[in-house]
Amino acid sequence: MSTATVSENRPDLTEADLLEMPESEYMNSCQLAFFKSRLLAMRKDVMQSAQTLVTDLREAEHVADPSDRATLEEEYLRTLRVRDRERKLLERIERALGRIETGGYGFCEDSGEPIGLGRLLARPTARLSLDAQKSREHYKSLYED
Repeated sequence: MSTATVSENRPDLTEADLLEMPESEYMNSCQLAFFKSRLLAMRKDVMQSAQTLVTDLREAEHVADPSDRATLEEEYLRTLRVRDRERKLLERIERALGRIETGGYGFCEDSGEPIGLGRLLARPTARLSLDAQKSREHYKSLYED
């Protein structure tokens, strides 16, 4: 029985199981299911965090003292920056889930080469291979302010 068949029947597939699979089975149905599950869990966490932030902002006290108000406003700004990062992460998660559905997940958007399981385990929303990411960052450092 192939590794894919064995793995597809295992709901408790681990990262180690994925890494042990042969390269010829890259982005097979069990790997895609594993990453889809991971991305859905990430999306759920981000949504719950966002709801908590919104609730915290609504329940925040209003203070009359100017220094207390300044401190509170600084906390609001920090909270809003966190919320903005979460919004961007949610967009990346949604795009990754879309790539799973269309068959592009796990492959570099620039080169079409496999991104690699190790990179996807570390960053499930990755759209570029490590080489392509380094190349973009290098280009950006040279030509952008």
